[in-house]
Amino acid sequence: MTGLQSPALRTATIRLLVIPVAVYTAWMLETFLLEGSMDLFMRFDPTGILLYTLIACIITGMVIPLLCIRKTFISGAVNMFQIGFRSLRRTLLACVLTCTIGSVAVIIFNPFGTDRFVFVNAFLLLLPGTIASVMICWVLIGTHIQAFVRSGGAIISLSVGIVVTAMLFGMTTFAYFPAILQQDAFFSSVCIGIVAGLFFFAVRDVYATSIVVGECSVFTLADRITPVYLHNAIPSVWISAGLAVCTLMGIHLYLSRNFTTIRIPVP
Repeated sequence: MTGLQSPALRTATIRLLVIPVAVYTAWMLETFLLEGSMDLFMRFDPTGILLYTLIACIITGMVIPLLCIRKTFISGAVNMFQIGFRSLRRTLLACVLTCTIGSVAVIIFNPFGTDRFVFVNAFLLLLPGTIASVMICWVLIGTHIQAFVRSGGAIISLSVGIVVTAMLFGMTTFAYFPAILQQDAFFSSVCIGIVAGLFFFAVRDVYATSIVVGECSVFTLADRITPVYLHNAIPSVWISAGLAVCTLMGIHLYLSRNFTTIRIPVP
C-alpha cells in the first residue's frame, strides 16, 4: 500500500506545492528586479510601469498561474468555484457590494483627505500587482494548498490556506520596497493577507478580492508613491490597469468555456 501511495503523494506534492511555490518565487524575483530595485512607484517612469505590468504582473503573475490551474482542473484537484471565477451575475454582485463598502471606507478614512481622484490614481497604479498577487497567493497557492491538505477537513484546510497565503503576501513587501523595508510594513502586509484570505475563501471571487487587496494596499502604501502618479492622470498607469483587468477577464472567459463545474444533485 505504501509503495502505491508514494508515487501519488510525490506527484501531488510537485503539482500542488512545488510548482506553485516556484511560480511565486519567479514572480517575486521579477517584481524585485522590475519594480523594487528600481523604486518604480517612488519615481516617474511610465515605460518601467508598462514593462513591469507586462512581464511580472501579466505573464508571470496571471498567465503562468492559468497554465498551472489547467492541469489541476484536469486532475480534479480544484474547480471553478474554488478558484473564484464565478458566473457573470455572481461576479457583478460581489464587486458592487465590495465597491460600495470600500467607497464608504474611502470617504471616512481616505489617506489623501477629500481628494478621491488621488485615491483612484493610487489604486490603478497598484492594480496590476494586486491582481497578480491574488492570482498567485490565493487562486494558485491558496487553492492548491487546500487541495493538498483536504483530507484533514475543512477547518484545517481553511486555516492552513489563510495562514500560508497571508505570510506569502506579507513577504511581497521584500520585493516591492526592499530599500525602505520596515517591520511595520511587513506586519501591515500580513494583516492585509489575513483579511484577503478570509474574504477570498468566504466569497470565492477573484475580482472582489482584488478590489479588497487593492484598496487596503492604497491605505498602507499611500506615503510610498510619488506624487506625480497621484495627482496626474498618467496614460501608462491607466493602460497598465486596463491591460491587467482585460487579461483577468480573458482568463475568466477561457476557463468558463473550457472548464465548467457541474453540480450533481444528491438523490
